[in-house]
This record gives sequence, structure tokens and C-alpha cells, in this order.
Amino acid sequence: MGFLDSAAAGDGSIVDNWRSWYHRHSTRFYKPNPRNSWLSWIGEEHIAVGSLPTGRTLPLLRDAGVTHVINCRATSQTWLSQDLAAERAVFGPARVVHAPMWDFGQPQHPRLWSAAARYVADVLTEEPGSGVLVHCHQGRRRSVLITYAALRLRGHDADAAAALIATHRTEGVLVKAYAGSVERWLDAGAVPIGRLRLR
Repeated sequence: MGFLDSAAAGDGSIVDNWRSWYHRHSTRFYKPNPRNSWLSWIGEEHIAVGSLPTGRTLPLLRDAGVTHVINCRATSQTWLSQDLAAERAVFGPARVVHAPMWDFGQPQHPRLWSAAARYVADVLTEEPGSGVLVHCHQGRRRSVLITYAALRLRGHDADAAAALIATHRTEGVLVKAYAGSVERWLDAGAVPIGRLRLR
């Protein structure tokens, strides 16, 4: 079935093809710093921290072991790059979670990220062969917040979780205010606040 045939069938291919084309071209300009690694696996935890998947790196994720994606970029950023739509086209909507945040360096409310952190921990427990990519734009701060929370949920103490990230994602920064947000949430019972954004 060709492009026009699939469009006539009404299966959304025109929209998907447009988004894919737009994502490839927009991420040539609105892209992460090329000095940052596109993907860093955190020890043996099957969690990867990465930068914004571009038209070049998105097709490589499956072969790199990624099965699920947590996108922590703000909603307007995902509109600008169409990365969220492109990721869902590759992995399926049920395997791509949106935890939209801006990176202001101030405490981040659990309603923005706690359900995504719990999702990571649950996927890794229930699907041992899976690999979860957590990414923001540069793969330095917002993605580290969710990774830190997921590691804490998986039984690592605060120092061990921070050390794992620092060792394997050297450009990553565990912002003190972000770590504090996670620790306060854990102290309050670690109940996810808000719902997963799968659409």
C-alpha cells in the first residue's frame, strides 16, 4: 500500500508521515548539544538517560535496547519538535509516557513526574527484558530527576542512586531541589500523583 493508498484508507498515515518529516527536519536545528551522549545506560538497571531523540538517533533506539520512553520535555517543546508523536509512532502510545516539565532548577511537584517514575519502576519489575529511555532536551537535569526517583523506588538509597547516575551519565546533574522533591515524595509514601500521559 503506497502513501496515497494508505491515506485514502484513513489510517492516519498522512499525519504520521508529516510528523515524521517535521521531526527529522526540526531536530536538525532545535537539537541537543552534540557533546552530550545521545544515550547512557545506568549500570545494570535497564534505565537509559538520553537527550532529545533526533531524526538520526530515533531509529537507532530499538537496536540500542530501548523498549519504552519517558519524555520529560515541556508540552510546547514537544509541539515544536514533534518528538513525542514521533516516539509514539515508533514504540506505540502505551510505551511512551509524557512527564512534561520545564527546567527551572526549583522544586518540581510530584504531579509532573511521580506517575512516570512509578511507571519506570513497574515496567522494569514486570518486564525484565525491557529498557526504558528517560530523556529531556539535553539529558542533563529533568531526565535525571525521574531516573533518580525510579532508582530510589527500585531500592537504591539516595547516595547509591546519585552515584549510579554520576558514574554513567557524566553530563547529568542531580539538581538539589529536584532530589529534594523526590525525597519529600518518598517520605510521604511515594504514591503517584496524577495520571500517566499516554496520549
